[in-house]
Parts: sequence; structure tokens; C-alpha cells
Amino acid sequence: MRRLRKALLLILILCLTISTGVSATTIDELKKQKKETQKQLDEANEDISELTEVRKGITDEIEQIDDELVEVMTSISILEDEIADIEAQIEVKKAELEEAIRIKEEQYEAMKARIKFMYEKGDATYAQLVFEAKTMGDLVNKAEYIDEMYTYDRQKLAEYIAAMEAVEAAKAALEETQEELETTHYELEQEQDELNTLLAQKKEEAEDYDNQIAKAKQEAAAYKAQIKQQNNQIRKLEEEARKKAEEEKRKAEEAKKKAAEEAAKVNSDSSESSSSSSSSTDTATTINNSSGSGTGKDIANYACKFIGNPYVAGGTSLTDGADCSGFTMSVYQAFGYSLPRSSTAQRNAGTGVTYAEAQPGDIICYAGHVAIYIGNGQIVHASTPASGIKIGSATYREILAVRRIV
Repeated sequence: MRRLRKALLLILILCLTISTGVSATTIDELKKQKKETQKQLDEANEDISELTEVRKGITDEIEQIDDELVEVMTSISILEDEIADIEAQIEVKKAELEEAIRIKEEQYEAMKARIKFMYEKGDATYAQLVFEAKTMGDLVNKAEYIDEMYTYDRQKLAEYIAAMEAVEAAKAALEETQEELETTHYELEQEQDELNTLLAQKKEEAEDYDNQIAKAKQEAAAYKAQIKQQNNQIRKLEEEARKKAEEEKRKAEEAKKKAAEEAAKVNSDSSESSSSSSSSTDTATTINNSSGSGTGKDIANYACKFIGNPYVAGGTSLTDGADCSGFTMSVYQAFGYSLPRSSTAQRNAGTGVTYAEAQPGDIICYAGHVAIYIGNGQIVHASTPASGIKIGSATYREILAVRRIV
């Protein structure tokens, strides 16, 4: 009996050694670290998306400012041509005005000379002209000549004054137009300076966002490399743990067999009891983790009923609008399955499988996005506000995980 008790104690110690697992704590810690790194990677990818979107808006603003600058510079060029043309016209009008003034002054001086002559000679000169007329026709002609001379002087003087005034008016109008053009030219130059300043500011902002995006991408690359390293470490430790467990199991079976043989020599009844006890320890316990009903295909078909419905950020309504995680959560909820609300949390729901093993109803996880696999390389998902709930290719983005809920 003493040898039997010793054999049973040896079997119990070996079983406890197998169930404990030497590397389990280390592997769990690595998986926890990997989960945290994955969270940081998701945040970095979200930052990249947000920064890229803002950068795109700045690029659009820069293009708009460039277009406005082109229009302003074109207008300035046209104005400069118009100003040059007006200046040339003003020069012509100045010359015309100087000529009109010169002619008016000459005519005026001539008229003054004739008036002076008439004043100095008096009426005798005109009377002499009349008395010297030999005939009535000659008399009439001389009288008409005197009258026409006065009329001619007044008319020519009036004409030159009118011409001079017209030239002055035209010159004034041209100068007013020139002033308006120069004012507009100045205003456009000011606008050009403001646009150039704004353009420089926007370019600085764009450069700042470029730097932020580059930094975020470096962080994302570092997180990816860290996740890869953690995966390699986990696989290595799991492989070492598996080999160690197999070796311990082999040793335990040998010890168990040896102990059983020793116990059989002492008492056949005790051997049967030990065998029965050993058999009972190998009985597997089945746990049903399912909390809902319906197959993955049923879930995929149900999800497709809402194609064309709107995408609404923060929404969970399959008819009035949902975002990506709200859509998957509500579809599974209809079959009694409870999923986390966020896309990041859903990446850890259910059981992980490879994309090659993906079946209808599985959740395809991307950075900051989730979708429901419907088979044949296609997904149904709440995509964007522009496209709503739609069908697309499962590989349209890099797949980070595939989770099986059903």
C-alpha cells in the first residue's frame, strides 16, 4: 500500500506540473503588450487620417488662392495696359490743347490789332471806303465786307474757344479715368500682397502638417515593427511551451504507466481504482459560449438587406443611419449577439481566424474600420457619408484581423 500511495502522489505532482505552464505568464504579458501596441498603432493611423484630411483642405485652399492670384495679376496687367493707353491719349490731348490755345491767342491778337486800327482811324476810314465806291453794287460789297470782317472775327474766336474747351474737357475726362484706373491698380496690388501673405501662411501650415504626418507615419511604422517583434516572441514562446508541455506529458505518461505497473503488483483492486481515477481526470468539459442564434450566412444575408441606407457618424440604426461599428453591432444584435461599440474593441471580439479561412458573417477588421464578410471576397459595410451602406471588396484596404463571432 505504501508503494501504491507513493505512485499516486507522483502522478498528482506530474499532473499539477503540466497544468501550471511555465511560460504562460510571459506569453500573456506579451499579448497584453501587443494589444496596447495595436491600440497605439490604431491611434497613430487615425491621427494620420485626420492630419491627411486637414492637409488636403489646406491644399485646396492653396489652389484657390493660386487661382485668385492669377486673376488678380491678370487684372493688374490689363489695367497697366489701359493706364498706358490713357496716358498716351492725355499726351495727345495736351498737344491739341496747346495748339488750340496758340491759335486762339493768334486770332485774339489779330482781332485786337484790327480793333486798335479802327479806334485810331475812327469812322473816317469806313466813310472813305463808302465814298470811294463807284457804283451802288460796289458800295454794298464794301459794307458787306466790313460787316463780314467783324462777324468772321467773332465766329473764329468763338470756334477756337469752343475747341479749346472741348479739348480741356476731354483731357479732364481722361485724367479722371486715369485716376480711377490707378486707384483700382493700387487696390489690386494690395489684394495681391494680401493673397501672397495668405499663401505663404497656408504653405507654412501645409509644411507643418506634412511634418506631423511624417512623424505619425514614423510612429505607426515603429508600432508595426514592434507588433511584428511581439508576434515573433509570442510564437517562439508558444512553440517552446508546446514542446515543453509535450515533453512533460510524455514523461508524465511514462511515470504514470510505471506507477500503474507498480500499483498493479501490490493490489489489483487498487490498480482498478487508480485506473478509474486516471480516466476521470481525462474527461473533457464542454462549454457552450454561444449567446445568440443564426448562422454566419444568415447574418451576412440580413446585413445585405440594408444596402443603400445612410452612413451616420455615431449612429446605430440600420434604417436611419449607422457608422461602421454601429452597423456590425446592430446586425449581430438582431441575432442575439452582443458586440462592443467601437471598431477597435470589435477587433478583439470572438475568435481570430485568417482571411483565407474567412466565412460569411465574419467581421473583417481594418485600421479604424470594420465590415461583415459575405463571401466571394466581398464585404458589406457602412462606408462613408457619401456612399452609405454598400458592398465592396474585402481587400480594398489592408486587413488587420478577421474575427468569427458565430
